[in-house]
Amino acid sequence: MSPLPDTGIVYASFDRFPSPKGAAVHIRAFVEALGAAFGHVDLVALRDSNSSPTGPLALSEGVTYHPLESRGKDLVAQALSFRAHLAEWWRGRPRAAVVHVRSIFEGYPVARRKESLTDALVFEVNGLPSIELKYHYPDVADDAELLRKLVAQEDVCLSRADLLLTPSEVTAEYLVTDRGVDASRVKVIPNGVDLDVFRYAPPRAPEPGRPVRLLYSGTMTSWQGVHHAIEACRLLRREVPTVLTLVGPLRRHAKRALLDRCGDLLLEGAVELLEPLPQGALAALHHACDVVLVPLPVNDRNCVQGCCPLKLLEAMATGTPVAASNLPVVRTLAEPDEVMLIRPGSAKAIAEAVKALLADPALGSALSAKARARVERDFPWSRAGEALVNVYEERLGMARARMRRSTSASASA
Repeated sequence: MSPLPDTGIVYASFDRFPSPKGAAVHIRAFVEALGAAFGHVDLVALRDSNSSPTGPLALSEGVTYHPLESRGKDLVAQALSFRAHLAEWWRGRPRAAVVHVRSIFEGYPVARRKESLTDALVFEVNGLPSIELKYHYPDVADDAELLRKLVAQEDVCLSRADLLLTPSEVTAEYLVTDRGVDASRVKVIPNGVDLDVFRYAPPRAPEPGRPVRLLYSGTMTSWQGVHHAIEACRLLRREVPTVLTLVGPLRRHAKRALLDRCGDLLLEGAVELLEPLPQGALAALHHACDVVLVPLPVNDRNCVQGCCPLKLLEAMATGTPVAASNLPVVRTLAEPDEVMLIRPGSAKAIAEAVKALLADPALGSALSAKARARVERDFPWSRAGEALVNVYEERLGMARARMRRSTSASASA
């Protein structure tokens, strides 16, 4: 492929930014890597709140952030609103060298007009709404017409993208085997960790009379396994004092169900609920806990489509021992000597893993050290960013800014 003209990169995402959520962390790492390497990156994403600046804002070297609005009573209305604002932002702008999208919500209209908007389309597949939406909005599961439209829009994005990025080997296999994508267009770049934020500390030494403290962070839904964490806490409390800290966003309709499931544990102070935390505060909370739980259950989102759980990598980096479901999406990131691999969907298995760690502090220390070493070797954000830049060079013909400056200087000499 011949080199693309120097007209910049548009990175568009129907995600709130900035935000403590993993999606926003991932977005920041990727746009900063692209900006440092190539310059002229326009990040277009949802404004985090009504009080946030409206932009444009200088985000980092080579990156300008353009916050957009999205209004509506449901997801479909919000997506259409975002598309309208994105189209208005784009009006009158020059053709882009690359447009990088993260979902069909911003990607579908770009894919349809690809030739007039960009020389290359990158579709970053972290999750597909035809699989994931039913977990967020249960009524969608029975809407066959909406599901058909979602799949059709996904197929347009998948077929028209010059490059498909995904953080998971499982997702890559799904795209090739189930969705018919040519494997040569797929590149796996796992998520990463900011090692300066998620610093290492050895596991907490046991203290007589102190409750064992468990941590679950992330989406508070059954498809992420939060209910198994709650039931494990209930089982453990029959034998040892236990406190479970739950950190993450809660949709209004899901909050009541979660409170009902916690029930007496909330009243007894055995479960505490926290809103999403900035990364520094989340890292400190890891160090204040004894075991981090990643209890992903068996379902099509985790086992067919795939995912790359950022919370697993962040926990491994901090040194707090981890108990995680023994699923392919976990095994691609962690070995049995780095985390406790447990039977998926089992609160009893979680409880047994925690008790094993309590009974053998040396086990936790060994897991902790090896988990940190694995993250330092394979999963710093700097490595993910360099992989992203390399694939832009190799697959899309992009030239790094310093190379363009050197070529320009030589030509004018």
